[in-house]
Amino acid sequence: MSLSAKSIVFAALAATAATTASAADYTNYQAPDNSYERPPAFQWSGAYFGAHGGIASPKLNPFSSGKGFAAGVQAGYNFQVGPGIVGAELEGSYLGNNEVRVPNGRLEERFRGAAKAKAGLTFDRTFVYGTAGLTMTKFEGGKGISGPSGWKQGYLLGAGVEQGFGGGLSAKIEYNYVTTNDVTTYSAGGKSKTDVHDHVIKAGLNYRF
Repeated sequence: MSLSAKSIVFAALAATAATTASAADYTNYQAPDNSYERPPAFQWSGAYFGAHGGIASPKLNPFSSGKGFAAGVQAGYNFQVGPGIVGAELEGSYLGNNEVRVPNGRLEERFRGAAKAKAGLTFDRTFVYGTAGLTMTKFEGGKGISGPSGWKQGYLLGAGVEQGFGGGLSAKIEYNYVTTNDVTTYSAGGKSKTDVHDHVIKAGLNYRF
């Protein structure tokens, strides 16, 4: 075999070996894992309890006269299906000296309990909801006025926004409109019945478990 033929054969064998090695390297190559696992959506389901504070006033304006400080506790349970939530909540509040006008004087609201239903939509950690329920309010008479004995039943409508955080905590702002019909009062002018309305604006914290 001539020198030129040997050179051609050697070059061909070298090219074949290089191609085989390159193919083996490609076969053993693993592409980097670029998959992304989306974090799970925030869960609102389950039991919770918390506390709240705010203002109760006979007028929507929280700076009007006759307002009182409202503070209390709440506990409830939420059921979540997709972005929708339905739930129930029990709430108890001390209403301070919230004064409502009645014939011949003013009446004070002292304590209130509420059983509420809630329904709304979630946007991950944000929950926007409406609420409605029954209330029981304890009144006390003011100057020259005697209030009703026992507790009076009323009705509540409202709405709120709640923001979830880590560790099961969330913060909310809620508005309630409460009406209590046929509240009986006594004064020197005699007996009277009044439909009592008030507005409650409150902020609160909840802990889910």
